[in-house]
Amino acid sequence: MDNPVPPRAAAPGPRRRDRHGRGMRGPVAPPQVPLAASRAEVFADLVQDSVERLERRWPQLADIDFLVLQVPRLDGPRGAAWSDEAVPLGGTIPAREGRPARVVVYRRPVEIRTKGREERAALVHEVVVEQVAELLGLTPETVDPRYGED
Repeated sequence: MDNPVPPRAAAPGPRRRDRHGRGMRGPVAPPQVPLAASRAEVFADLVQDSVERLERRWPQLADIDFLVLQVPRLDGPRGAAWSDEAVPLGGTIPAREGRPARVVVYRRPVEIRTKGREERAALVHEVVVEQVAELLGLTPETVDPRYGED
């Protein structure tokens, strides 16, 4: 071994191949099929579908922002806001100083309470209807006559 081959210096940046030489793993499904969408994207689509359904009847909803957040925030020192009440599924933020009113739907609490896509879509719609009703000062049945039907 007169002339050993020196080891290559590790290049900065991402590795191009795994240690077995098979290369980087690619996506399981192409981006245009539903399997490629993340749970968060699918959930946001459910909220958007619900909002579009309501906007046909209530055009003023175009002025309201609809948000999806993972979980509700803990406000106050060391979780003082949490009590024996259930975790909220949604909330509203009234309009103020040039900012539009907002309706927030919390993804994880809704997902935990549902088993399948159909059940999740129904619960998301209920939450959106309830929050819109609160913002508009109406009953949920006024916002969506089919509210509460199974």
